[in-house]
Amino acid sequence: MRKGLLIVLSGPSGVGKGTVCSVLRQKMPELVYSVSATTRSPRQGETEGLNYFFKSKDQFQDMIARDALLEYAQYVDNYYGTPRDFVEKTISEGKDIILEIEVQGALKVKEKFPEGVFIFLLPPSLDELKQRITGRGTETQAVIDHRLTVAREEMSLLRYYDYAVINDEIDAACHRIQSIVTAEHCRRERFLADYAELQAVIEKA
Repeated sequence: MRKGLLIVLSGPSGVGKGTVCSVLRQKMPELVYSVSATTRSPRQGETEGLNYFFKSKDQFQDMIARDALLEYAQYVDNYYGTPRDFVEKTISEGKDIILEIEVQGALKVKEKFPEGVFIFLLPPSLDELKQRITGRGTETQAVIDHRLTVAREEMSLLRYYDYAVINDEIDAACHRIQSIVTAEHCRRERFLADYAELQAVIEKA
């Protein structure tokens, strides 16, 4: 059985990663969603192993010490991270798994899992990104300016990714990502082992 792919979808805040990932999963129901580990308490309706893997702080810190996380971060006294074993188990079963994550986290994943497929989601323009951020109507001007500054810095990290997809229209962006996944499955490297086995069989015949 050929291994599946780890697909890392990332991009600046406000670019629409969550929306694209949600629609993509509807179009590709076979795609496994990477479940994060967290030390925060479960909220009503959340299920262990479906929404999160809920851990105590001691358990999470043990995962850090054992290098059992592809990446992790701490927000408001709680840890969040991507368990390595869940990703590797899914891939070994021949299934593709998608990880939707912010830029800094994606670069940490790349350090530990460089064979992943790293896709950077871009806005059509900075003006469009600004409109998306301000359109929420929930942030002050100072927060908006800060987020735009961070977005510019994050977009400068595009060079570390394998692919770039412009999120000008949701369905079109999803189609481009589907095309990338199909192309990655057709890379010659994924067939070399099969070819070597076939050659061995032919030579013995």
